[in-house]
Amino acid sequence: MNSLITGASGFVGQNLLKYFYENKIDTFYLTRDALQGDEISISDHIDSIIHLAGKAHDLKSSSSQNEYYEVNFGLTKKLFDAFLVSPAKIFIFVSSVKAVADTVEGVLTEEAVPEPKTDYGKSKLMAEKYIQSVELPSDKRVYILRPCMIHGPGNKGNLNLLYQFVKSGIPYPLAAFDNKRSFLSIDNLCFVMKEIISRSNFSAGVYNVCDDEALSTNEVVGILASSLRRRKKLWRIPEKLVRSMAKLGDYLRLPINTDRLHKLTGNYVVSNTKLKQELRIALPTQASAGLMNTARSFDI
Repeated sequence: MNSLITGASGFVGQNLLKYFYENKIDTFYLTRDALQGDEISISDHIDSIIHLAGKAHDLKSSSSQNEYYEVNFGLTKKLFDAFLVSPAKIFIFVSSVKAVADTVEGVLTEEAVPEPKTDYGKSKLMAEKYIQSVELPSDKRVYILRPCMIHGPGNKGNLNLLYQFVKSGIPYPLAAFDNKRSFLSIDNLCFVMKEIISRSNFSAGVYNVCDDEALSTNEVVGILASSLRRRKKLWRIPEKLVRSMAKLGDYLRLPINTDRLHKLTGNYVVSNTKLKQELRIALPTQASAGLMNTARSFDI
């Protein structure tokens, strides 16, 4: 079995290469330069293509709008067109839950009508729609995976910032908010992709990908504190006071504003029921264990 990976130098790509090597799956990769060339040629010995390369969501809002569409849609279209005329049988496009919704009321399922608000989400959805618009040859299968927030050793995103805050010993001040969010261990994402390319009867389609349990930020703070062998420190400042401070922060450019407050305390629960029904076996890593592994890697 030979698999071609794009975006192999990124966080997910590096972990996937290691995981596939350990599971004796031969892997090859295409660089960003190769994807941006005039033509993409897929070797005859490639069985599956996993498309990870993309323009990630820019938290600092410094990226141009066009860059999202050129990379997340344009390069995906070019690679998918090359797949269609190649001997490869499987195409996996790693999209995002943000292609569907930036905020979630209740639980996000694959049946939700997509309404992305950012250029990142809109560009991912545009790529999804193009892939779904093409009539496939009968011997090819296509999968669109929508992961939620991915974490694991080597990831230095928002989870690392929260870890550093817990490490400082300052009590977490937003404990009055009772929220739930879904996470995705990199181990589980790699496992899902291995199962897809290894099984001839894995149904093609769109799948949300997340760990089984949704956790509150307070629970995450507790896991991070445990990784440091400390007790968690929570400070329950009244919600109304915090929201007022956040609104003030919108005007005074304080560290806390309404957008940042929502990211820390909002709900974003994703369903993986469709995926679990197709897998018919348990995901290898529980949410709390995956977060603990991630936390322990931050100071290495």
